[in-house]
Amino acid sequence: MALQLGDAVPHFASHSADGSLFDSNDYLGKKPLVIYFYPKDNTRVCTIQACSFRDQYEDFKAYGAEVIGISSDGSQAHQKFAKQHQLPFILLSDSGKQLRKLFGVPNDLMGLIPGRVTYVIDKKGIVQLIFDSMSGPIHIQKALECIRKLT
Repeated sequence: MALQLGDAVPHFASHSADGSLFDSNDYLGKKPLVIYFYPKDNTRVCTIQACSFRDQYEDFKAYGAEVIGISSDGSQAHQKFAKQHQLPFILLSDSGKQLRKLFGVPNDLMGLIPGRVTYVIDKKGIVQLIFDSMSGPIHIQKALECIRKLT
């Protein structure tokens, strides 16, 4: 069952770009989160989207929010992607697609490509925005607008 507006985000864990274990309990209920799912590291639109989040990262931080990007790429690929593009936020590996299933992220283009969906979660761990679009950069605008309204 896909997460809906008003749902509490369930606990999850995954490996981050540096190989450490990320535990959502360290963030959920403590600060607003912007969790964005994207298809693949180093593809054109995904790179534009990641760099747009990078360029606006300080704006998100100013509102107390953390940005988390999730794709099925492994930790080493994420580490290379983050270093190459100087990404200051968390990248999580979802190689088994468990997080996509947990959030209910659909595939796009007739099921061929993993979906691109952004979730904004408030300080209490409740979903406040679900934005589903293959256009990468608009996710940042929508997420920042929602974060501004929350604070």
